[in-house]
Amino acid sequence: MKFLITGGSGFVGSALTRRLLEQGQEVTILSSHDHPGRENIPGLTRLTADTARPGIWQERVPEQDVLINLAGRSILRLWTARSREQIHNSRIMTTRNLFEALPENSRAVLFSASAAGFYGDGGDLDKDELSPCGNGFLAEVCREWETEAGKAERKGARVVIMRFGVILGADGGALATMKTPFKLGLGGPLGQGRQWFPWIHIEDLLQAFFFLLHRQELRGVFNFTAPGTVRQKEFARNMGEALQRPAVMPAPAWMMKLLLGDFGISLLQGQKAVPKALLKNGYSFAYPELGPALREIFGG
Repeated sequence: MKFLITGGSGFVGSALTRRLLEQGQEVTILSSHDHPGRENIPGLTRLTADTARPGIWQERVPEQDVLINLAGRSILRLWTARSREQIHNSRIMTTRNLFEALPENSRAVLFSASAAGFYGDGGDLDKDELSPCGNGFLAEVCREWETEAGKAERKGARVVIMRFGVILGADGGALATMKTPFKLGLGGPLGQGRQWFPWIHIEDLLQAFFFLLHRQELRGVFNFTAPGTVRQKEFARNMGEALQRPAVMPAPAWMMKLLLGDFGISLLQGQKAVPKALLKNGYSFAYPELGPALREIFGG
């Protein structure tokens, strides 16, 4: 099969690429950054393109069996007017350009990323795939992102929306940033730590992807979050235990709001996102609980 991955050089894209190549698939990676000096790998094609803009990269789309849409600028920064525009356009315009490049009567499958941030500040309520969109910048971006992806059904594609929680793995992602303060004994909860913290082990993300890929009758939205939901203070405690470090240094809410603005406010919000659709359709999580997931990642 032929796979095309936008944002393919990121944490998730790299992990999916490795797994697909191990299976003998053909993979085309689209990335906004060139990677000089990379060795030639059988089955792998690397292309540099700004997928938020129309271009010759779109000529690759009609020949693909599976499109995996992961493109999007990082949200882990100050949300200036410029960065908000980049966060929005890198997701929405890329997805729109994929739709425009799809042929009529397509038989492709489109896996398009989204995030648990779709639910906004969810409070203590369970958020499954039928829960409404929340309020705020990230929620609105996710809503538009998913709407653009859903248009691919008009051309015959099967569309799967992957609402990711925080993705945990050893080779990058959120833990690459989080682990340093914890190793220094400076880790702890954000604010009071009562906000829910949706998460998923990278191995479950990969296995859930292949589960849905081969279940051709399944489409629509799926929360890619572990069933073992935790509050942020529980996450901090488990991180400390996995790294054998204290986790008692909270980041005060006022400081996060002062230094990080709206992004800091978003970190004080959470979503109790539950994987109802995956569980209902028979997916079995390899890492349903946070403690064992972190111990596997850190070798504990």
